[in-house]
Amino acid sequence: MNRNPIIPFVLIMVMGIGLMFLLSFKGVGDSKDLAKEKEGGEKTEETAEVNPEDFYQQSCAACHGNQYEGVSGPALKGVGSKYSQDEIKDILVNGKGAMPPGMAAGKEDQMAEWIVNELK
Repeated sequence: MNRNPIIPFVLIMVMGIGLMFLLSFKGVGDSKDLAKEKEGGEKTEETAEVNPEDFYQQSCAACHGNQYEGVSGPALKGVGSKYSQDEIKDILVNGKGAMPPGMAAGKEDQMAEWIVNELK
């Protein structure tokens, strides 16, 4: 009952290569949808409404604090009167200082409006 120890490795390799091809074909299909969306065609996914307070607690509070007091990022108290909604949206899209770009990922309009109205 002496088994060949190479067989499990070969099976794993074959399954891995098969999975790699399967996922690459799925990516080709997704890239066509993304290209169509970028050209101004139909949207493939709807942008869901987000509760800005919940989004803040999940994505922003670690740096800006639970009470907007600032931790490693700047305090956000009064930022609504300091910056316009467009300026805040620009910061959410492009980042500023240590804040990386794209933190709101498609929710920039909602978050910028909330920040201007709530954090005066």
